[in-house]
Amino acid sequence: MSDLQAALLAIGLGVVFAVYAFGWWKQRQYSRKFGAAFGQNHDDVLYSVAQAELPVELSVEPLDEMINMDALPVESAEIVELPMPVDIALSEPCTLLDARCDFIIELHPSEPSSAAVLAGLWQRKFDFRKPLQVCGLNVRTGQWERVIAESQTLYSQFRIALQLLDRGGVISVAKMGDFRDLLLGIAQNINADTTLPDMQEAFRGAQSLDALCAEVDQMVGVNLLPPGNRQLNGGKIAEAAALQGLKLESDGAFHLSDALGNSLITLTNRDAMPFQHHTLEQLASAGVTLMLDVPRVENPAANFDHMVQMAHNLARELQVNLVDDHRVPLTDAGLARIRAQIVGVEARMRENNLIPGSPQARRLFS
Repeated sequence: MSDLQAALLAIGLGVVFAVYAFGWWKQRQYSRKFGAAFGQNHDDVLYSVAQAELPVELSVEPLDEMINMDALPVESAEIVELPMPVDIALSEPCTLLDARCDFIIELHPSEPSSAAVLAGLWQRKFDFRKPLQVCGLNVRTGQWERVIAESQTLYSQFRIALQLLDRGGVISVAKMGDFRDLLLGIAQNINADTTLPDMQEAFRGAQSLDALCAEVDQMVGVNLLPPGNRQLNGGKIAEAAALQGLKLESDGAFHLSDALGNSLITLTNRDAMPFQHHTLEQLASAGVTLMLDVPRVENPAANFDHMVQMAHNLARELQVNLVDDHRVPLTDAGLARIRAQIVGVEARMRENNLIPGSPQARRLFS
């Protein structure tokens, strides 16, 4: 072997050793940083939650004994997330059931049963063309909660509710009859007693409520149009919308939402083309419209005031005019008349124990 070859071999071996040493050092640093957080053998939290569904007695340790915070480095402690209670999420749909707008049938099985006894219902859940909700009285917790087909929880009672109306109108008597007959058949198969409301009375009540909903169902819009034949660039619209707290969502409109994610005010394209992130810069629009769905928002008059202020701000940013559907400029007097109508709608809804923007209102006006 020549001196040159020996030198090259020595350099190669040195490089390999250096790489190995560097990797070993980084692994040691990683282990020191995260080993304390992940070295302990904790119970599987998801498995524990699943087991809690079984009707057995569990011994629950205090939270501060379950998690040894002293063992966590500062970096890891900052990202620890604990699961949120699920009771509220499970029970809320059941608290909304209302004989005015739901046809509710109760089943009382002869013994605690799981969701599997309702197999015939799960197979036909979407046949009735209206939302259907199943709630069960949990044997273990003694609380009503939403039931899904896969649930293994045992329930002593079931409430199955077929929503009678929404913006599509009132359900037909024939569909109500199909629903009733299906549940009576299930009750017979599982030897369950039933509590059954009068179908004709429920239908008449739904018709009365539908008439009220039609009376107060108002959508208010403010059009923002550029003068002449000028077009608005989609990118500029997005920038102006962002300044007002509006965010583009999957339906192709910009939304201002409340803390719960419910849409309060929307900004839509006057043209048929929806807004999309990847085409904003190439999009040319003849104008945009701010929309307020009156019965679906809390404090609709206050939200209308916010929408009007937002419209003025957008008008300045985009150099456009505020007009109605006939392209007539909106004046302060015209806006005041619209606001008075909104106040009247809110009052009419509250008189009938229907609160604008409430979960009940949102499902009726869907």
